[in-house]
Formats: sequence, C-alpha cells, structure tokens
Amino acid sequence: MTKAALVLEDGRVFRGEAYGALGESLGEVVFSTGMTGYQETLTDPSYHRQIVVQTAPQIGNTGWNDEDDESSRIWVAGYVVRDPSRKPSNWRSVRGLDEELVRQRVVGIAGVDTRMLTRHLREQGAMRAGVFSGDALDSDEVLVGRVLDSPPMKGSDLAGDVTTAESYVVPAVGERRFRVAALDLGIKSNTPRMMAARGIEVHVLPLTSTVDDLLAVEADGVFLSNGPGDPATQTHAVALTRSVLERRIPLFGICFGNQILGRALGRDTYKMRYGHRGINIPVIDVRTGKVAITAQNHGFALAGEPGEEFSSDFGRVLLSHYCPNDDTIEGVRALDVPAFSVQYHPEAAAGPHDAAPLFDEFCDLMSGSAGGHLKSEAR
Repeated sequence: MTKAALVLEDGRVFRGEAYGALGESLGEVVFSTGMTGYQETLTDPSYHRQIVVQTAPQIGNTGWNDEDDESSRIWVAGYVVRDPSRKPSNWRSVRGLDEELVRQRVVGIAGVDTRMLTRHLREQGAMRAGVFSGDALDSDEVLVGRVLDSPPMKGSDLAGDVTTAESYVVPAVGERRFRVAALDLGIKSNTPRMMAARGIEVHVLPLTSTVDDLLAVEADGVFLSNGPGDPATQTHAVALTRSVLERRIPLFGICFGNQILGRALGRDTYKMRYGHRGINIPVIDVRTGKVAITAQNHGFALAGEPGEEFSSDFGRVLLSHYCPNDDTIEGVRALDVPAFSVQYHPEAAAGPHDAAPLFDEFCDLMSGSAGGHLKSEAR
C-alpha cells in the first residue's frame, strides 16, 4: 500500500492510500453528492482544477467505458474516495476506474473518511487543497505551504482552458428544424446530442469567437454552455452575450452560461460557501411552484432574491428559479427580450431528467422569433 494525504489550506490533513496516479495535484477541494455517474463527473470540464470528493462511499463498481465521457478527457485535478471497488462488474466496462485514473495521470486518494471530510467542507467552505502520494509526500508543514502557494478559485479564468480549439458541427437527427450557435465555455457532450435529437443543428464555437463569428453561422438561437472558474473573469463572454441580446436573438444558457447571462443583464455574482454539486438538488420555478430534481455543479451564483424583478438595459428581468435548500438563485428570465437560463443541467447524465424539457422551451422560443436569425446583415 502506497501512502497518500489530502492536505487542506486550513491545515487539516486526511490520510489514506494512493488511488490512481502517484504524485502531487493541487486545486479547490469540493464534494459531489451523486451516488452514480462518476465517469460523467470526472470528464465534466466544469470540474477543471477541482479536487472532487465523492460522498457516496463505494465508487468504481461499474468500471470505465468508452461511451459515457462528457468530454475528451478527465478534467478533475484530484479524486477522493472512501471505498474503491476492487473489481468492476458491468457489461459495458472496458477497464477499472483506478486504471483509467493512472492512464490519464489523475492523482487520487482512497480510504478517506469522506463523511467527516464533507462535514468539514460544509462547515468551513470549499478551499484550496492538494493530494500527495509517493515521492511527493513530505512533512505536513511543507505540504500545507505548497497548498497555500496555489491560486484560489475566486478570480480564476479557466473557461479558456477547456473551450474547443476549433469550431465543429453536431448535425440534427432527422430533419433540421433549427440551427444554434453554442458558445463553448466547457460544454458537455450530451448537450449537443440532446439538441440534435430535437432537430437542432449545433455549431459549437470557441470562447474566443467574435460577434461576427456568431453572425456567420446564421443561427436561429444562441446557447451558453456550462464551464469552470469565476464568471467575473468572463468579460468577453458577457460582452458577446450583450451583443446577442441587443439583436433580440433567442438565447438559452445553463450553469456557467446562467451566470454569464445574469452578468450581461447587470447582476453580480459571488462565490458560494461550498457550492452545489450532485444529481439530487431541488429547484423551484417561482412562476409555477413546480419542483424539479436537478443535476448541478457550481461554486458561484447570481446575487438576488427568488422571484425578484429588476430593470436592465434590455428591459425587465425575473429571477425565475431558486434552490429551497438555501435560496440560491437558479434561473434568470428576460421578460422583454427572448432569453432565459438556468443554473442546473437539463442535459444531465447520469440523470435526473426533470429539466430536459427546457430544450423544448428553447425550441419554442426560436420558433416564435420570426426574422430573428443571426445574420450579418442584421448588424
């Protein structure tokens, strides 16, 4: 057994055994409450530079397959589990989770009391941390120093690290009904698939895209994806969103995209104490009172009160959804221009699927906007 340690910036040290690659990994330590879907979690670009703690005690039972990745690689900075599976058992598995972590050089730790760790993070908040194993192990004082030398999540501009280098197209399934320009802030693979299933041709564009690049697509709508980092750093994405709003182009955003739209409409964002990460988080629609169980992954949120209406440069805006656990704002709806967003993931894989109809609402928004195409002559 190779020893390993998870070291927090407040000096707390959790000891265990190495799981995955050996070495050192630094990031923000956060916990995810999902009991399934660890492969989707690990490959979600929104977890870039985060050390993920799985609150479910047993991880790795279904191994790793080559179909469920949400991107081209594992993005988490480190991985913390309590009881890893000794042998995977699933007909789709092609290798074990620990083997995949080694293959992609992800440093992890097992045998940690993740319940105690999660309680600590709930009380003290998400914080900088490091996973150390093998030759990277040193005295606690030295390891805490390495953690304290690492950058905090607040103020981190990370979306540029995960965006696509070149634009690409995901064709519609069957007859094309709409064309959408999707700004890739850290998009998950299932998002274009779910839009394509509704007859949407999705043009995924890099974060560096200009308004002229969007106009060249001649799209019926614009989509703002999920992604990592501090939304306050995304001045380009916010300016691009304002350009879309000025042209009254139908717009839909999720997760990081919700924060980008909110900032474009004049709202501030703030860093949450420990965030929302999991596939079992309730959200209430203030218009209907309907509750949806949602998948979420965010450590920042929009400022405001549930149901609040305010004036923006683009007319009236409603803070349309909230989480009843802590009243965090979970959605924004512009009332005078065709734009809305949610903080959660309607493309969730693994589930839940309560929010999937939001893609249908986006289709309704596009079908009701005659003459709203993103065309160069509309400038």
